[in-house]
Amino acid sequence: MIWCEFSLLFLSGSALKRIVEFQDILGPEDRRRHYHVSERGTILEFVEQYETFFQGKWFAVVRYDTAHGFAHKDMLRLRSKTLKIRLAETDYNEAMTVAMKDLKANWPKYKIEFLKKVRKP
Repeated sequence: MIWCEFSLLFLSGSALKRIVEFQDILGPEDRRRHYHVSERGTILEFVEQYETFFQGKWFAVVRYDTAHGFAHKDMLRLRSKTLKIRLAETDYNEAMTVAMKDLKANWPKYKIEFLKKVRKP
């Protein structure tokens, strides 16, 4: 179920750009957050993030984004350094599609791994 969809068109120089932002509710304690900026159907930047609600707070578990000038996947950790994996896809449209499909299909696995790590003594 998609909740809080937001779309905005704006003029940047001579180009019309579009921002899309929404949350996809995956379950009572799980959501996928999506954000992207496009121009004429080409993705310029994006964030695709899986979050889970744990101990009264939302935690980012896996995030795909284009920060630092390249598409990558961050495996976020509470007790250790974030694992950054560069994506093979250099085209942001393709990379965003890969990210969306991965989080939709694998969020339960990511949740289990996250909870195993945070519950370790």
